[in-house]
Amino acid sequence: MLGVNRILSLRAARVRSCGSPGAKLPTRSSSCQNPGASSRIYCACLLLLLLVTPRVDSSWWYIGALGARVICNNIPGLVNKQRQLCQRHPDIMQAIGEGTKEWIRECQHQFRHHRWNCSTLDRDHTVFGRVLLRSSREAAFVYAISSAGVVYALTRACSQGELKTCNCDPHKRGRASDKRGEFDWGGCSDNINYGIKFAKAFIDAKERTVRDARALMNLHNNRCGRTAVKRFMKLECKCHGVSGSCTLRTCWMAMSDFRKTGDYLRRKYNGAIEVTMNQDGTGFAVANKAFRKATKNDLVYFENSPDYCLQDKTAGSLGTAGRVCNKTSRGTDGCEVMCCGRGYDTTRVKQITKCECKFKWCCAVECKDCEEAVDIHTCKAPKRAEWLDQT
Repeated sequence: MLGVNRILSLRAARVRSCGSPGAKLPTRSSSCQNPGASSRIYCACLLLLLLVTPRVDSSWWYIGALGARVICNNIPGLVNKQRQLCQRHPDIMQAIGEGTKEWIRECQHQFRHHRWNCSTLDRDHTVFGRVLLRSSREAAFVYAISSAGVVYALTRACSQGELKTCNCDPHKRGRASDKRGEFDWGGCSDNINYGIKFAKAFIDAKERTVRDARALMNLHNNRCGRTAVKRFMKLECKCHGVSGSCTLRTCWMAMSDFRKTGDYLRRKYNGAIEVTMNQDGTGFAVANKAFRKATKNDLVYFENSPDYCLQDKTAGSLGTAGRVCNKTSRGTDGCEVMCCGRGYDTTRVKQITKCECKFKWCCAVECKDCEEAVDIHTCKAPKRAEWLDQT
C-alpha cells in the first residue's frame, strides 16, 4: 500500500508526467509509453491511484456547513468569479450560508416520504455525495431549489437591512392601482430583482466555465428555481381611514413563504422532462417524441434515476434499510414501496403525547402528558448477496 506522502507526490506529478490538467487522465500519454521498467511501474501506480480516487464535485452548497466561519479560500469548488464575489461581499455569503440550510430543509421536507430523501453527508464538500453526479430528476430539483433558496435568502436579507449593497425595492414609489383601486407604494417592498441578479451571477458562474450537456442542464434548472420565487410575490397592504376603512391604502410587494416555492418545484419535479442535446449544442430536444417540448419553466434531466433501494457507493445511493415506513399507506411512504419488497421490522416504543386538554379562562390550554405504546416500522436490510451485487 502506498503511503500518504507517496500518494501526494503522485498526485502532484500527474500533470508533469502524463499531460495537462485538461487531458483525459485514463488515456495513456506519450511519457507513459517509456519502455523502461521503472516507468511502467510508475504508470501502473498512477492508473491505480486514478481508479481508487473518487471524483469530487465540490459546490458552493458547502457554504451552509461553514456557518459564521465563511472564508472564501476555504470553500472548495469555487471558480474564480465566485471566489471574487465571495471576497467582495462577505455579508452576502453569510446570507447565502443561512439560506443554504433553509433550502436543504425544504428539499428534505419535500422528499421525506421517498426512497431518496435529499439526505446530506456530514463534513463532505459535495454535500450530497455522488448521487448528484447522475443527470437525474433529483439533480434537476436540487439545482432548482438551491438557486431559489439563494434568491429568497438574499431578497430577505436586503429587506431586513443586513446587506450593504441593497435595500428595499427602489422602483416601488408613488401611486399605483390594482383591482381594488388606487394605493400608495410604501413600507419595504422585497427587492426580488436584486436577489435574482446576484444569484444568477454567483451560481451560474461555475456552469459557464464549461460547455457540455450537464452545464446546460444546470443552467436551465437554476433559472427555473430563480423565477419560481418571483412567481409567488404578493401585494400586501395596510388600510388607513376612519374605523380602519380602506379609503386609503399603503401597499408593498412581499415574498410568500418559501414552502410555496418548494411545493411548486416539487410539482415540476413530478413533471420533469427527459431531454437530449440538440445538434448544435445550444439547447434541448425532447428525448421521447411522444411528449411535449420542455418550456423555460420545466425541469429537465438526461438520465433515469436509480431506484435508491440498495446502498450503492458508485451511484451515491444510501439505500432504504432502516428507514421508517407507513404500514397502512399505499403511497411512496408505504412499507411495500419504501422497503422495495424486502419486508420490514416492527418495534413497539413508548411515546409521550398531550391528552385530556382543557381550556382555562383566560386564556390558556392545559394538558396532561400521557404515555402510549406505538408500533414503528423500519425497512429490513437486504440480504448479503443482494447487497454485494451493488457494491
